[in-house]
Amino acid sequence: MHQNSLDAYSRIQKEGLSGRELEASVLTRAGLMLKNVKQNWDAADRNNNLLEAVKFNQKVWSFLQAELSDPENPLPKELKENILNLSIYIDKRLFEVMAFPEPDKLDIVIDINFNIAAGLRAKPDELP
Repeated sequence: MHQNSLDAYSRIQKEGLSGRELEASVLTRAGLMLKNVKQNWDAADRNNNLLEAVKFNQKVWSFLQAELSDPENPLPKELKENILNLSIYIDKRLFEVMAFPEPDKLDIVIDINFNIAAGLRAKPDELP
């Protein structure tokens, strides 16, 4: 799975997506994976699908953490700190979901992934 994710990431990058578009695409995929697990909570393969979705989300957020921690990252310090704090919250939530699985616990991570992806897709003149 991990290699497939990296291959997909590389393939999309080669297709010419900007960094923001690529990040939005990956966050959307992460959210959709969790949403699929939630919608199919009673499926026989739920545990495997949940583990796969959580691992993918953790990889995405770990990548974002690394990017935000880079001293060369041009984002404002306050924005980087806010996103890093959000990533810590997501890590805790995903660990909680794995320890005590409940479908509703996925909602907040799904919403965060989709909302950040939407923000990344917005043009600067469309932002409030």
